[in-house]
Amino acid sequence: MMDETEFWGLVDSAREAADGDPEDQSDLLVEQLSRLDPDAVLDFARHFEARSNRAYRWDVWGAAWVLLGGVGDDAFEAFRYWLIGQGREIFEGALHDPDALADLLEDFDERVDGDCEDLGYAADEAYERLTGAPLPELGLSPTPREPIGEPLDFESEAVLAERYPRLWERFRA
Repeated sequence: MMDETEFWGLVDSAREAADGDPEDQSDLLVEQLSRLDPDAVLDFARHFEARSNRAYRWDVWGAAWVLLGGVGDDAFEAFRYWLIGQGREIFEGALHDPDALADLLEDFDERVDGDCEDLGYAADEAYERLTGAPLPELGLSPTPREPIGEPLDFESEAVLAERYPRLWERFRA
C-alpha cells in the first residue's frame, strides 16, 4: 500500500529529473510508475485523484484564473494536475491559502506552467503498459458537480484583485 510520503516522493523525483518541465515530468512519472507493480500504480492513481478532488475549489480556481489570465473547466482540471506536480509544499500551501502561490512559485511562465493534463493520466498509461488493460475504477467518490466553497466573479478584476492581492500584484498588475 503506497503511503502519502511515497506518493509525493514519486511526484518530486519526476519533477526534479524533468527540471520543472511539466511534459517531461509526465513522461518520467510514467516511466517510474511502470517500474512498480499494478497495485502500487492503482494506489498512486487514488492518491492523485483524491488530491485533484481536494483542489476542486472556487478559491483555487480563482488563483488559477489570475495566474493564467482566465481558466475554463478543462484548463482548471489541467491546472490542478500541474499543481499536484509542483509537490506537497506548494500543493498544500495553495490549498491553505491560494493567494500564497504568489510567494510559493519562484518562477512561473503562463505559456508553460499551470497546465499539465498529461500528468493526470500518467497512472493510466503506466497501468496499461504493465497489464495491457485500462486502469480500473478507483473506488473513490466522484469529483463534486460544483467546486467547493463560495463562487467568485472571475470576470471582475476588482473582485480578483481584492481576493488575491499578492497574485494580482505579481502576475496581473
